[in-house]
This record gives sequence, structure tokens and C-alpha cells, in this order.
Amino acid sequence: MNTLSRRRFAQISGLSLAAAVLAGCSGSSGSSGANTVTWSTWGSPEELKRYDAVQEQFKKDHPEVELVFQPTASYSDYHSKLLTQLSSGTAPDVFYVGDDRIASFIRNGVLLPIEGETSLDLDSFNSSLLDVARFEGALYALPNDCNPDCLWFDKEALKAAGITEDPATLAASDQWTTEAFFAMTAKLKAAGLNGACYWNYWGTHDSIISCGGGKVYDGDTYVANTDPASVKALEEYATRFRSGELIVADLLPEGAGEDSLLVTHQLGFLAAGRYTIGTIEGAGVDKDLYDIVRWPTPDGAAAPTGVAASYLAINAKTKNKAGALAFYDTYLSAAGQELRLSEGGNAVPSITSADEIVLADGYPTHAQTMLDMRDAGFSNYPVEAAVTDLSNEIAVEYMQPLYQGKATTQETLDAIAALVAEKAS
Repeated sequence: MNTLSRRRFAQISGLSLAAAVLAGCSGSSGSSGANTVTWSTWGSPEELKRYDAVQEQFKKDHPEVELVFQPTASYSDYHSKLLTQLSSGTAPDVFYVGDDRIASFIRNGVLLPIEGETSLDLDSFNSSLLDVARFEGALYALPNDCNPDCLWFDKEALKAAGITEDPATLAASDQWTTEAFFAMTAKLKAAGLNGACYWNYWGTHDSIISCGGGKVYDGDTYVANTDPASVKALEEYATRFRSGELIVADLLPEGAGEDSLLVTHQLGFLAAGRYTIGTIEGAGVDKDLYDIVRWPTPDGAAAPTGVAASYLAINAKTKNKAGALAFYDTYLSAAGQELRLSEGGNAVPSITSADEIVLADGYPTHAQTMLDMRDAGFSNYPVEAAVTDLSNEIAVEYMQPLYQGKATTQETLDAIAALVAEKAS
């Protein structure tokens, strides 16, 4: 396998057997007692500290429940471990699932339907982000939080390239066109800088197509290869990836990654989430040199883009349904998200009643863009997310060679359509 995609997945030898493993799941959860609730996610020690406050609040509000946290260090190890636990009946009561995995978990009957069980107002979540968590009319999970890939831009880099227009100002008047964007990336490259940088994952290539007026799927059928607008949009970007005007973050060398390029003013635009605030502040640079803008479109009007998210689910075999639901509702509530995401948090709340988290500090200047992109955005397509590792395979084995100039746009899209038809049928 080639270089890994956005989440830098490690190939798990047994992951291709996920459907068989899940289909044979039996038993109950891993809770040690009727009043115990175990929950799990992935993250570095620093990231996991963000969960301390919400856990402490839950323990205070529910002293009758013993809450046990079972974290896993890496995303690549997390789902294989969870599959094993589900198979052996030792899985946590409540757990995170990635947006590229949630649909496959749902289809194998290991999650508790939460509509009618949770006390949360489902209308407070972007319904498009719930699509990947629905199956046969039931809802099985809700997004914990999310990260729309805004285009972070470096004003100093733009100035060095002789660019005088402000992207956010153009967007405010619907003049943020694909033509205007590519004119800027061309000037940046001509000045010896990098035009724009993207992670290679479903959110990038699906957003390119969406913003170009194209269509990725029609129901469960992959149609980007037969849709002229989709082919044109992707070709416009692929041409610039091949020329080096645009770069793929996954392919950058260690020590010279996208964060380094951004804070050293060598990069004009970076498609990334709210976590970029921490990158900028941690580098000690003037943070006012950076702002965000939505993706450009041919006519300058806003268009939906992919929103990266993780989802919170409840084990269908939980021994403590009431306790699991209590933690679930606490964790995903506006108050719970505020405890996790305030003061430099690394994501955008998934529930609209917690929007002030993003706006409170007034940074970046156009922080509202993150919320607008969340509300207009879409999740990974259910048909794709229902097949274990399919999104990653598309990114690594098909899109990456396209960006490297090793395949044509039409060849790539035709091959993806055949792959989806084979694996998702």
C-alpha cells in the first residue's frame, strides 16, 4: 500500500474481516457491574486530558454510576481493538466510531438505536451529518464534534506573492470564485511558495466535486465518473497537484509538514479544521496574520463541503442502558461539548446550542465560517462508509496516484466507480 491518507491509517491485518467478526458478535458489554459504565475513544495523552472535565461533571451529577475510561492511543489501533472486544463481549458501553467506520458497525447490529432513547434535541444537529449514522429508518449515533476543512490563509504569504485581495472579503460578496482562487495559488507558486495544501481523504475529493457543481453519488451508485461537472472539477485540481501548485499533506516529509509550512509563511492556504488554532498559537507567530475562508466555487456562491466527524455510539449489549444513556446525553449536550471544546478546543461543536464556543474568542476573524460550513456540510457517504476501509482505499490507491500524475482523471473516476460497485454491492 502507498502512503497513508489523512488519519495516517496503519493497515490492520484482520480489518478486512470486520464484517464477519461483527456479524458473529454476541454476549454483553465489558462493564464489570450493573452500575458501571465504560467508555472509550482514541487520542494522545494531551488530547485525552480534554475529557477530564466532562467526566468529572458526569461523576458529580451521577454519583450512583461508576464511570470507567478505556482510551486507545492511536486511531489506527482503535477500531481493530473495538472489533475484537465486540466479538468477545467485552466492548465498552459507550464508544467513539470514526466517520469512515460508523456505517459498517451499524449494519452489523452492534449498536443501540438512539432515536427515542436520548433526551437530546436531534434538530440541534446538522441532519446531513446524521445521514451516515442512519440505516433502515433508525438513527444509531450522533457526532461528538466535527471539523469542517476551512481554508486557512496566511496574509503574509499572500502579500509576498503580490496578492492584494482578501479571500474572506471576496467570499462575503460571493466573489470567491475558483478562478480567483487559482489565480492566487498560481501567484504563490510563481513566488516560490506553496499555493494550497490538502489532506488526501474523502472530505477533500468529495468537496472538490461538490464545490465544482458535481455529484459523487446518486443514491448508492457512484456517478462522479459520468458527471461532466465532477470530472471537470477534479481535473482542475489534479492539474495543479501535478504541477506542484497544490500539494498533498500526506506526502510531505517529516519535519517539513503542513503545519511547519503554514507557520513559516511558506504556504498560502491550508485546508484544515479548528485544531489549526493550536498550531498557530503553539508556534508563537502573530496569529492575526491568519484567517479562514470557505472553499471557492465557479460562481462564487457557497457550496456544501465534507465535514470530518467522529460519532458516539452505545453498545447494543450494554448491561447498564440507563447509565450509558445518561453519559451519552451528558457528553453530547451543549454543556458537555463546552467542557470539552472551550479554551482552545480542537474541534467545532456538533450541536448548535454550543456555537458560542467557536465565536467567544473572536478568532480567527471569520470564525463564523466554521459554523456555516458545518451547517451546510455533509458527512461521508453511507454506502462508502459501510465498507470497511473503502474510503481509505479510494484515497490512497486511486486519488493519490491521480494527484501525483500517475493516472488521468477519467481513468481514476472510472476505477473508483468499478471499485464501489464491486465492494458495496
